[in-house]
Amino acid sequence: MTQGFMPSSPGIGPGSQPEEAVLDYLPMPSGMSTFQPSFPEVEDPERIRPALDALSALADRAAQWTPEGGNLMVELPSLDAENRKALADALGEGEVAIKVGGTGTGAGAVEIQESVFAGLWRVTSRDVDHASGSVREHIEIGVVPLAVGQCRQQRIFCPPEAGQGVVNGPFIVSELIERCEERVPGGEPYAINLSLLPHTPEDLAYLDEALGRGEVTILSRGYGNCRIDSTALDHVWRVRYFNSQDSLILDVIEVSDVPEVACAAAEDIADSVIRLKQVVEAMA
Repeated sequence: MTQGFMPSSPGIGPGSQPEEAVLDYLPMPSGMSTFQPSFPEVEDPERIRPALDALSALADRAAQWTPEGGNLMVELPSLDAENRKALADALGEGEVAIKVGGTGTGAGAVEIQESVFAGLWRVTSRDVDHASGSVREHIEIGVVPLAVGQCRQQRIFCPPEAGQGVVNGPFIVSELIERCEERVPGGEPYAINLSLLPHTPEDLAYLDEALGRGEVTILSRGYGNCRIDSTALDHVWRVRYFNSQDSLILDVIEVSDVPEVACAAAEDIADSVIRLKQVVEAMA
């Protein structure tokens, strides 16, 4: 009798593969940070009334922010230790921390910490002469603090000669220079994904030397860990993503005003106004 079905090929079908075979996926960022409202315990609200008034005034000021109007500055009032702590506890620490300058520019360092309310930044400025102890602090409302975009490099950009083993490095640098010359402020960012682009170890060393280090370092914990460094070429940023084991999983060079991963969105600032008012009400 003629066989009605073709015999199954060996090595195909259920049970033909090892049971312990596991697909090896590329590790993805983990530890996404989400908004966690901070409600400090308050025994006597009247004792921290100055801090509550400052937080209420901050919420009112943030409600006036618009993308067209630019960043708003809020000077912090002089508070005693208890009220300073209450204000700091309420603001908390958000996803993004930034350091600007202080490494040879002749200016003091600016340390910036986003609060748990996206778009509300605590900005601390320190004079070059640390012996004077001059420290100034204010709250800045905006998608990104002005100090980040205002930091510019002073040296003339001059790429080094390509050595042995360097293949794509000079072409990448040329592309970046061209994109910088064509760049329009506020325009769409341009990115080169080194994780997908063929390159040699010598290429990476060449890029590190050619691009150098700028005066801005940004750490973002929104999705896993992201480190952003400005370079010696204005508006060129090195953006690196790490997984929970601190392994590099994405290496990008970006031409932009400021990488979007470090910026708050306009709708986030609107939400922050609502959330901050809720915190003040809970503390009062």
